[in-house]
Amino acid sequence: MTQTTVLVDTLRFPESPRWYDNHLWCVDLFERRVVRIDMQGGMETVVKHQDILSAVGWTPYGQQLIVSAEQRKLLRNDYELVTLADLSALVRHPLNDMVIDARGGAYIGNMGYDFDDPNGTPQPGPIVYVSPEGEGRIAAEGLGFPNGMVITPDGQRLIVAESHAARISAFDVAADGSLSNWRIWAEFPEDETAASFGQAFTPDGICLDQEGAVWVASPTSREVIRVQEGGFVTHRIPMNTIPLACELGGWERRTLFIPSIGSFDSSAPAAVGRIEYLEVDVPGIG
Repeated sequence: MTQTTVLVDTLRFPESPRWYDNHLWCVDLFERRVVRIDMQGGMETVVKHQDILSAVGWTPYGQQLIVSAEQRKLLRNDYELVTLADLSALVRHPLNDMVIDARGGAYIGNMGYDFDDPNGTPQPGPIVYVSPEGEGRIAAEGLGFPNGMVITPDGQRLIVAESHAARISAFDVAADGSLSNWRIWAEFPEDETAASFGQAFTPDGICLDQEGAVWVASPTSREVIRVQEGGFVTHRIPMNTIPLACELGGWERRTLFIPSIGSFDSSAPAAVGRIEYLEVDVPGIG
């Protein structure tokens, strides 16, 4: 179960994979674009933008939403990109990943500091909520680099990876999109030998399956794991590349897609972005 197959290898920094309309979609950060990929590896660029695009998703009504990271805007693709919400007055640092609820509201993580600044010091970051009408507000604060997020099928819980805190957390979701009752969903042990973030396991992008378990990509330990609430790990997929995120898709939602890169040094010959995949037993949901 640990052997992956390469679907495409012509990306630079693939993130925010989504299975929608029988295709895999993702953003390619350094190319500032959204791409759509079929199961044969055919790929097309759907959106190009002047800013880094950090996430893509859809409302229940089929509207495509895209996160403009450094401009701190949520965009809507109406055959051209229009600003649904300008969040620059709420947050000072780049936006990150996103999940969309059943009403069409969007939760967007904020890095909390300038991630690309070599002198930047990690700081707690918030989650911003944008209502279906485009009104933004802070939904939660003090998270350790909020990253991948999922919402449970009943719409009652939001689960978020906190990359710098080496944990996955959960919140209760109110009818108006408010978040409350923060608690730890799963924790991962710290390791002083980890080179990048200070722990061996760095939860990045995540996805949810029908048994309520979460698949998690960890760039620092170069693995993707399946973990249950409480922290019990049921599966580990070691990677030769650096996994950034994961998504369950395919015809039966049993294909685990893993965006990855060969190196964090974008100038290195090995710095190729790709989508790898393998089949798993439990289908995805959400």
